[in-house]
Amino acid sequence: MDKVAVLIPCYNEALTIGKVIQDFKSQLPEAVFYVYDNNSTDDTAKIALEHGAHVRRVPQQGKGNVIRAMFREIQAHAYLMIDGDDTYPAENARSMVAAVLNDQVDMVIGDRLSSTYFNENKRPFHNFGNRLVRGLINYLFKNEIRDIMTGYRAFSYSFVKTFPVLSSGFEIETEMTIHALDKKLNIQNMIVDYRDRPDGSESKLNTYSDGFRVLRTIARLFKNYKPLIFFTLVALILAIVSLALFVPVWDEYRMTGLVERFPTMIISGFVALTALVLLVSGIILDVIAQQERKQFELQYIRVRTLESDAQDDKHLA
Repeated sequence: MDKVAVLIPCYNEALTIGKVIQDFKSQLPEAVFYVYDNNSTDDTAKIALEHGAHVRRVPQQGKGNVIRAMFREIQAHAYLMIDGDDTYPAENARSMVAAVLNDQVDMVIGDRLSSTYFNENKRPFHNFGNRLVRGLINYLFKNEIRDIMTGYRAFSYSFVKTFPVLSSGFEIETEMTIHALDKKLNIQNMIVDYRDRPDGSESKLNTYSDGFRVLRTIARLFKNYKPLIFFTLVALILAIVSLALFVPVWDEYRMTGLVERFPTMIISGFVALTALVLLVSGIILDVIAQQERKQFELQYIRVRTLESDAQDDKHLA
């Protein structure tokens, strides 16, 4: 098992990958570097090999697919994940890894948004999207995470081996943040500088399609992690619709003693019944979600114990 593994997901980063590896090696000379190449058509893999990284290929396109492969395959006491585009400073690497190894932190977030991101990033819709996602998640999950979608993070062995990677694309950072919040894991925020990509290096993030996928992921995870609140809100909306349909029918009945709009009354009844079913579903799913949290705690303890045993065996050897 590596003490520190530096994980670099890459897609066509030949312009910057060599510099990224060298910069982070200067800060973490004891680390093992892994570059996961996601179908690059340039010399990313070749340059990474020349700079001493272990290169592995992931044929399924998408950052989430790459991180799934990384987390499955690499065994380390601490993981540092960075992008290969040379936008993150290596100077914070030692402190982020130390927080995992020495302070029992599960995930360290390299917070760009509290420093230079909004000045360096020249894409206004990206800036708006980061603010929107941060506000939504902090509101829904009652927290103060400063940077939801940063690609600069450090993880513990326990986090990596208990995090179920479900997303396939750039929404993976949002998913891992929500997972850590829901499971009440130890999260630390560390402010880092951010610099925009160098000339000639192009972002793989599509502002609109990837932004929509992130918002869809937030909705899906909110439903899965907080089903009672989610389904109660939907049931409340349907109850209001049902009431709005029923009130005119009721007023007409009081005045004439007749129900002349049977279709409206029937639709109102069906909408009310749907609201009731959703409310009951939310209660049931909330119980299931709580049971899953209990199972996660047991799994987390088992993984921590395995890691501790591995460290003890290494010391004895």
